[in-house]
Amino acid sequence: MFAEIEKNGLRFEKVWQGWAWAMVAVVVWLSLTPYPPQPPSFLDWDKAQHCVAYAGLMYWFGMSFVRHWRWPVFLIALGVGLEFLQGFGGIRTFDAFDMLANSLGVLIGLFMARSSMGQWLAVLDKALAG
Repeated sequence: MFAEIEKNGLRFEKVWQGWAWAMVAVVVWLSLTPYPPQPPSFLDWDKAQHCVAYAGLMYWFGMSFVRHWRWPVFLIALGVGLEFLQGFGGIRTFDAFDMLANSLGVLIGLFMARSSMGQWLAVLDKALAG
């Protein structure tokens, strides 16, 4: 009657998923704090930071959770929602190009997670499991 829930085969699945949610918490904090830490000057291109952050999130979600359309949709919605919250807060500014950079990052991370690079977490998990 009920479909079997697909597993991703990771022994430490909850640990890796916990890291994914911790990464989301860091991105939310960095997006909403009035005075986020500033990167070194050679990394000071805002759009690249957005793209890399969301690529990293999607890559990690893609490796630690079972593949599902909800993860890229969630992360794109997160990026859009945080930009609106920045605009409403009055301290940070709304930027539609940040939304675009976030979404591009999600797509890059999705492709990375579905490529052969998306297997390294499974290899690490297997090595740690003994």
